[in-house]
Order: sequence, then structure tokens, then C-alpha cells
Amino acid sequence: MAMTPREMDRRIDEHFDFEARDDVEGVLATLAEDVEHDIVGWPGGPTRGREAARPFYEALFQDLAESRVESRKRLYGEGFLVDESLWRGKAPGRPFGLEGKDRPLEFRLLHVVEFAASGRSGARTCGSISAP
Repeated sequence: MAMTPREMDRRIDEHFDFEARDDVEGVLATLAEDVEHDIVGWPGGPTRGREAARPFYEALFQDLAESRVESRKRLYGEGFLVDESLWRGKAPGRPFGLEGKDRPLEFRLLHVVEFAASGRSGARTCGSISAP
């Protein structure tokens, strides 16, 4: 049975909540075991499997702080959603290879999330960055 938009919202919001708390284990638990994790621009390229996604989240949580994500728009299809969000916070580390210097940072994200039968997600994410 296909997931409803409401069920998809609940799953992706759970994922974002773990991200906001810098909870690597929680984030990984929301991903399908065989997730294809493809972050556009991530130097390592796409990975497959939960554990292979770990280095991305560990680096992300070291590089960014005070995360606030505002979902702007969602589009739904059979077993997938597209989420456009705006991330705001600070950059104490080197997010995306740029020296953060603890400056305010914001960037737009476009998540393409495919849901497995288990309700867990696979993900492709692309984004653009701007520093206010």
C-alpha cells in the first residue's frame, strides 16, 4: 500500500528532527538499510547503505550549528516526495569546504526522497548556499 502524503511528511519531519538535534544514530535509523545517499556536491559522491552515509552526517554536525529548517514546499508522488527547505544557522566548521568562522549561514535545500516499503527513506539532496 502506498504511503499517503501525511505519512511521508511524518517520516521526513522525523529525519529533520534528528538532524536538528545532531543525532547521527537517529538520522541513520530513518534511512533504509540499502539507502542510496546522494548529496550533490559531496566530495565522496553517492554512497550505498546506512553506515556509508555516517561520515556525511558526522561532518555536517561538526560544521554546522544552531540548525533551523523551514520547509517551503513539498510535492508528492507514488512513493516519493520532493521537499524544498531553507536551512539557517551558524557555520563553526568548514561546511561544504568553506571556512565558516562561526558566521551566520543559510542555504536552500532540495530533497528528493524515495520511500522503501518499510517507510524508511533513500535520499538525494541538492542545495545552494548563501552567507548573509
